[in-house]
Amino acid sequence: MNLHRSVLLKEAIEALSLEPGDIYLDATLGTGGHAEEVFRRLPTVTILGIDLDETMMEIARQRLELLGAHPKLVVSNFRHLDKALQTLDSGVPTKILFDLGWNTVQFEEGERGFSFQKDEPLVMTFASTAKPEDTTAYDVVNSWQEENIADVIYAYGEERLSRQIAKAIVEAREEGPIKTSLQLAEIVKGAVPIWYKFGRIHPATRTFQALRIVVNDELQALEEGLKKALEALKVGGKIAVISFHSLEDRIVKNFFKLKEAEERLEIINKKPITATEEEIAENPRSRSAKMRIIKKTK
Repeated sequence: MNLHRSVLLKEAIEALSLEPGDIYLDATLGTGGHAEEVFRRLPTVTILGIDLDETMMEIARQRLELLGAHPKLVVSNFRHLDKALQTLDSGVPTKILFDLGWNTVQFEEGERGFSFQKDEPLVMTFASTAKPEDTTAYDVVNSWQEENIADVIYAYGEERLSRQIAKAIVEAREEGPIKTSLQLAEIVKGAVPIWYKFGRIHPATRTFQALRIVVNDELQALEEGLKKALEALKVGGKIAVISFHSLEDRIVKNFFKLKEAEERLEIINKKPITATEEEIAENPRSRSAKMRIIKKTK
């Protein structure tokens, strides 16, 4: 298994200004890349971790314990960060990190339909196993009205061709259920003009992003997670947030600006930190990453 490569790793750890005795909370633990770097630099830091994906968390646990770390982890969505901290019962966090990018292990080995290059069930939940009451990508493409599908693809995927893609999805499902990611990708590909198929990204990229966001309620979860993180953070502590698309970054930027106006925090970097050309060359997905950092003042 190829472990996920953490984006802005050096920049994130340095931005948090870790000190001996810090309580570091990784709100998006993933496979533990950032947490590992924290431990390597300062073994005296208490490492707490939250992730919705039990599989990712187990990988992170083993990775950190092999180094001699003793992380305290809980399976949870960061929108429930307050309850997760109560479960962990390990003190008040002094440094918090949100890395909002998807994890390559989930895409390559999760078999949940995240990738349009594989034939996997259309699930797209970040949780390892979807509960019966959870909305899945299968539910969206097979039961939602055409107008609603189009609205989601336009709003969350920022896809200009959302109407014709939604129309193609609805027409295709009349022949039978759309069951797999590859099946859906081919429908999207067939719905767009020939020139669109030769762009910088796969024609299904934005549609898949939109479905993933709506299935996991990502944007609302982010708003809730940021609020709870700021409440939980010790005065003088820092939060760093790495986002990967404009919708996320806008939420982070606006939240920080609002709380700065309320004199709750200080924005450390007025302009987001982005990846170096060297990192982009080694890891192309870092191209879209933006990191914003704040310090809690009261």
